[in-house]
Amino acid sequence: MTHLAESADEVNDGTSLKRGSLGVPAIVFFVVATAAPLAAVLGAGPVAFTFSGVGAPAMYVIAALVLLLFGVGFAAMSRHVTSAGGFAAFAGKGLGRYAGYLMAGVAVLAYAGMLIGLFGQFAVFAADLFSSLFGWSIPWQVIAFAGVVLIGVFGYLDIQLSASVLGVLMILEVLILVIFDVVVVASGGAAGINVDAFVPANVFTPEMGAGLLFAFSCFVGFEATVIYGEEARRPKVTIPRATYASILVIGVIYAVTMWALGLAYGSDKVQAAAIADPVEFVFTANTQFVGEWSTVVMRVLVVTSLIAVLLAFHNTLSRYLFSLGRAGFLSRRLGRTHRRYQSPSAASIVLSVLTAIVLLVFVVAQADPFLTIYLWLVGVGTLGVLILQAAGAAAVVGYFIRNRGARTGVWANFIAPTLGGVGLAVALVLAVINFPLLTGVTEGPATLLPWLLVIAAVAGLITGVMRSRGGDTVDLSTGVVQIDDAMLDHPADGR
Repeated sequence: MTHLAESADEVNDGTSLKRGSLGVPAIVFFVVATAAPLAAVLGAGPVAFTFSGVGAPAMYVIAALVLLLFGVGFAAMSRHVTSAGGFAAFAGKGLGRYAGYLMAGVAVLAYAGMLIGLFGQFAVFAADLFSSLFGWSIPWQVIAFAGVVLIGVFGYLDIQLSASVLGVLMILEVLILVIFDVVVVASGGAAGINVDAFVPANVFTPEMGAGLLFAFSCFVGFEATVIYGEEARRPKVTIPRATYASILVIGVIYAVTMWALGLAYGSDKVQAAAIADPVEFVFTANTQFVGEWSTVVMRVLVVTSLIAVLLAFHNTLSRYLFSLGRAGFLSRRLGRTHRRYQSPSAASIVLSVLTAIVLLVFVVAQADPFLTIYLWLVGVGTLGVLILQAAGAAAVVGYFIRNRGARTGVWANFIAPTLGGVGLAVALVLAVINFPLLTGVTEGPATLLPWLLVIAAVAGLITGVMRSRGGDTVDLSTGVVQIDDAMLDHPADGR
């Protein structure tokens, strides 16, 4: 197996990302931006209340606890292994190279689905914003392709530029939610402060499965911490910290904001309000408690939030493609970095072109940007990411079974990731059962969309095996960063 040493001498070898460029806050920005808290609250929040009623906030707490359990093992393994290959590399290390090939196929389709689908949502929201604020009638197609170019440029340039942009946008969208939460709680909501949302009788209901599914879907992207490990300043410390911080930050934002929404409408009325007008559900409560000015700002920040999540997913997928190219799974040209920026520039360009081509196909087919492009592709992407997370939990256990010397304790290496994996498996089953809720499709060929992930997995396996036929086994762990204690004390960037 090939391991790339972390040294300043190797930073410009053409196959390495920019070492020591991201700290804990920057990585957390990327992860929280991927979760898109404002857009998630606006989109998934009403649905969670529709199915779970006043107990919806507890669904987010349960999801966060499950992911924290998984995060314990995830963080423990990331102290030894971290790669831009993400869960594909993890699966290869913990479950064997064939599992890595399978997950590589799933990862490419899942993240591509999320990325391209979100361009549809972004185009719709941006077009509506331009129309309502300025009276401009801009076709969604124009906005979508302009977005592809904008995101592509940022993905091509230095990662620190993306981190700075994401930091600002993420802080703004979280701030507007915090203002709403504080005002609602300070005013006592519609009928006083209560904890009805967390009473077991309101939480554990026959309908909680669908609500829990949408809660889990809002955490998609937290696994990106390991993808940026090669660019982290002190991976052995930074990645575990960023993992815990990301899950906690996302979980707290969702749980508190959902609780505040329940207070704003009242425990006995919040479910009916979510069902009656899901589109304006959050905006109506915000206008009532904070004011119209805040709702206008919130509508603007929804669009900037989507720009942030697009940039985060583009960076994530381009690093996946880069890692797969560097390992020889895909064309090795994808595994080259920019001479100056040390970004995965080749993978970023290819990803932008492929994104534009797929969007063009949908445009020619006259597909609806929200009901088809967004719901279909993001539904497939969410299901795929849940598969990757569940496989990641299994990979953690497998890794520590294979590597006794890396073990740090039964809890961190086996018990916690197993419990987290069980929770993720439950979420995966819920996603399969309730897939029509994710996509809005109940009949026709579109109901077969989950099978695309099976096809992608098989394609990944075949690709890996075929590329290895020449005797040079494709190892998705190629380029995995393994940091020793000396390098922990002396990071590549000298900080």
